[in-house]
Amino acid sequence: MYRNSNWWVNVFIKWITRYHMSENNRVCIIGGTGFLGYHALVEFIDHGWETTVIGLPSSERSLNFPPEVKVILKDIETLTDYDLLALMRGHTALIYAAGMDDRSIPHKPAYPKFFHENVENPIRVLKLAREAGVKRAVIFGSYFVHFDRLWPEMKLAQHHPYIRSRVEQEKAVLSLAGMDVDVLELPYVFGSLPIDGWKPLWLPLIKYLYRSPIILFTPGGAACVSARTVAAAAYKTIVNGRAGNCYPINQENLTWEQLLNSLTRVRGLRKRVISLPKWIVEICMYSISILHYLQGKEGGLDPRYFTGLQTANTFVDPSPSQNRLGYEMKDLDEAFRDTVEACGLKKGD
Repeated sequence: MYRNSNWWVNVFIKWITRYHMSENNRVCIIGGTGFLGYHALVEFIDHGWETTVIGLPSSERSLNFPPEVKVILKDIETLTDYDLLALMRGHTALIYAAGMDDRSIPHKPAYPKFFHENVENPIRVLKLAREAGVKRAVIFGSYFVHFDRLWPEMKLAQHHPYIRSRVEQEKAVLSLAGMDVDVLELPYVFGSLPIDGWKPLWLPLIKYLYRSPIILFTPGGAACVSARTVAAAAYKTIVNGRAGNCYPINQENLTWEQLLNSLTRVRGLRKRVISLPKWIVEICMYSISILHYLQGKEGGLDPRYFTGLQTANTFVDPSPSQNRLGYEMKDLDEAFRDTVEACGLKKGD
């Protein structure tokens, strides 16, 4: 006649658990006005999370955030510990989508600048987040660290300030006690931002592809992923990730020729791609390093030692991370199309 006499208790437990989950599903995204941070924001909103964005102020940007998103347009370096701590209170998760890009070419010496941006800043934020009661955090890192582990003979961290900073970043954030932290090791990312006038970092390459009748490029290949897939992986890492892990994220492994053809096919073109001999690539790279020397600058990726990495197949098996985290692959072809369209090339380019 009666079901299990404790059925109502089970119903109550499920209700109260769901209530508290909805109350506590709050994420703070550092760098949420940037390319990857914005896509992470959209993903968390789609899953019903309350979201706070902390991003760089810029009069050129006009992202239309949903009204329920709390937006703080401040450089985290200008915020006191007290202010940053207050902003992160009440959140259960943190996405750190800020840092110094591998394409940066600061004045010599470069490493202290990369170390500050990619190690000191996230550690400061994580320590304050821990004090604020944040339980889970995801750092957007680099898949170059994956290859530093895989190919120790290349001494990538030793030769490249950017890669060294990302290696040190992983060591620092994963050793932080009292908080569950994971790192997403990201490859080459494609997509766009819904901002008038915004240009992707791929703009110089896209211009070259569409304005040159024949494409001269390096041999090798790379792992490629859409920004929406990165966002999906970030969300699932917060939900399903195991603390203290590095997850190499990938969607598709493409040779450079395949990738370049994917980008030109957006406008119905197919151009001949000629792979340069490695020795010519090395001469070009050394020429760039001489220019940097004369300018008193130093790249995050040292051209003298980058040829080996650039001409290798830096491929990653996407299945282990995807199977472990359970994220959905978002359309990469659409991301290629969005990347090209965001470059704003005029008709005939």
